[in-house]
Amino acid sequence: MSTELLERVVIREARPEDDAAIGELLVEAFVTQYAKKLPEVVYTEERKRSLRDTASKRAVAKVLVAELDGRVVGTVALWPPGAPGSEAWLPGAADLRHLATAVELHGQGLSIPLLEAAERWAREWRVPAVCLHVRRGAAGVARMYQRRGFTREPSADLDTPAVYLEAFVLRFED
Repeated sequence: MSTELLERVVIREARPEDDAAIGELLVEAFVTQYAKKLPEVVYTEERKRSLRDTASKRAVAKVLVAELDGRVVGTVALWPPGAPGSEAWLPGAADLRHLATAVELHGQGLSIPLLEAAERWAREWRVPAVCLHVRRGAAGVARMYQRRGFTREPSADLDTPAVYLEAFVLRFED
């Protein structure tokens, strides 16, 4: 993404009127990305409904959006420690999930300001770490997080009947 374009991006908390746009962005980004990189991954209607349920996420997590020229073009959610639905495995850690950008903007650096904002929130919450999971095989996504300082934590991988998720953690210094 050009510097000029990034300068026009506003990162802010999601509002109820953003819910539909966030849900569709998540479904489009996840389905499109996995169709290209992991064609064996199938998103069920139930999973799509879950991704679209932004109101429930906002009720328990900090949901952020990237807005460009009045349009939601990115999102990320951060669950505080102990929040319902959190998959953080470390005591007192936040859980980062649902990072997505508009398909036409993939690969242009839009995830950086979203992650920076989520990490700022986590630091404000004074958590010791941010935990997250990445679908096994999504190597590019894993590398993106590793470039930000996240490290693999295989002991916290999730092996569910539907998916194998690899664990990563970003630890904050005191």
